[in-house]
Amino acid sequence: MTRRVKLILTATGWLGALAAGAVLAPAPALEAAEAGGGVAGIAGIAGDYMEARTADVYTGPCFANSEMNLAGKQAVLAWRVSRGAWQGVPLDGLAVVAAVRAAATLGDPYGGPLDPRAVILVDERATAVQRDALVAFAHSMAGNLLSSVASVSSAPIDMGVGTLPAGQRAATPAAEHHHPGVGTAAASISGEAHLRAGDWIDLSTRALNPKDHLCGNEEIYYPPLTAESSRITAVPAVTVAYDFTGPGLGMTWSSPGKRSAFVGHFAY
Repeated sequence: MTRRVKLILTATGWLGALAAGAVLAPAPALEAAEAGGGVAGIAGIAGDYMEARTADVYTGPCFANSEMNLAGKQAVLAWRVSRGAWQGVPLDGLAVVAAVRAAATLGDPYGGPLDPRAVILVDERATAVQRDALVAFAHSMAGNLLSSVASVSSAPIDMGVGTLPAGQRAATPAAEHHHPGVGTAAASISGEAHLRAGDWIDLSTRALNPKDHLCGNEEIYYPPLTAESSRITAVPAVTVAYDFTGPGLGMTWSSPGKRSAFVGHFAY
């Protein structure tokens, strides 16, 4: 079944634009779920999702073109299971994180071979069986991005995704954007999230606001890297902190202050 990716505006971005006295396109969100769906009520496995790149994912074409093949070759993908099992193994409350480096801009359909290399961090609380299940789950979600894994390590993982106050929901966008199947939906994700994975990964995000709209033509230029593998409900966000300092990839990176993250929920 083809999963539809839907675009929305967050209420916080809309209210911020009004307060600034300008009609600006506020922060959008993606929901790769069937109409009326979402995390609730879906059998299988579900939880929180975070993704950060080193190129803007919510941006105008002029900015995106200036970064292609120069930036966006690194990413962090993280899942925290709130409920469910993988291959029959219960994973409630456990997390798994992957850091990836590639030879081309991730998500660019016209880019060269990615030649990806990755490292995986598994929740230190997982048993040996759960560790294997978490790694298998990450492989299924990330696909070819984890085709070459340099190492799998256990580490403490602290991850959380914020939601809007009860009754406060995202606004509806005035126009759809260029991704096939993009529509409108509602969401309650605030855009604020955090991830700490051992001593290797430090990532935190905030919601987009009117000051983050630099050219007026921003859109979700790149969808989440795992949108084809599971139902994703996520908003693009700005990285407040974003550092990878671990071994195994032949490089480290720091990329704060970019419109380069997605935060939200997954379901499979």
